[in-house]
Amino acid sequence: MGDLLLVRHGETPWALSGQHTSWTDIPLTDNGRAQARSLAPLVGTYRIGAAFTSPRARARETAELAGFGNALVDPDLSEWEYGAYEGLTTLEIHRTDPDWYLFTDGVAPGPPDHPGESPEQVGERADRMLAKIDAALANNEGSVVVFAHSHFLRVLTARRLGLPVSGGSMFLLATGTVSRLSTEHGRPVVAGWNLRPQPAA
Repeated sequence: MGDLLLVRHGETPWALSGQHTSWTDIPLTDNGRAQARSLAPLVGTYRIGAAFTSPRARARETAELAGFGNALVDPDLSEWEYGAYEGLTTLEIHRTDPDWYLFTDGVAPGPPDHPGESPEQVGERADRMLAKIDAALANNEGSVVVFAHSHFLRVLTARRLGLPVSGGSMFLLATGTVSRLSTEHGRPVVAGWNLRPQPAA
């Protein structure tokens, strides 16, 4: 059975400023596009049997620039919906809630069309996505690559490893990187994290 490759989208202006970005469709920066292009040869070292992407433009563009323009769009790969915290930085949130921590507390309710998600809801979504990934891996056609977002991919990793949603806090994820989840003796393991192509000698 192949590996699971996790690609966090390339850099965006809000990623640089630390603003929480879920449904807001912030485009990649020029550097973010360069990051995405640079991932093509790295992901290309694996035999990919299936590719999935979040519906957000920053993830879809990353997939396209990395050579996976035909990746299947799946809403379950969307970023943790931040509700009232959309567009805010952690520093701004801590001014009114000094002890707030996303992975345990979730978010403050937002507008009716974007109410936000609890940790439990994001965990359920990650589990649904993992079931689809496992179905693709069961075809034995190679590894699976997903293009998505920092906090959701951290939760996905935690759930893959049998950890609670709060375990996602341990997996810091940089923009424009590939991380690899594999198995050892039949158990899931982290085989590579925040990987970028090595510069030419």
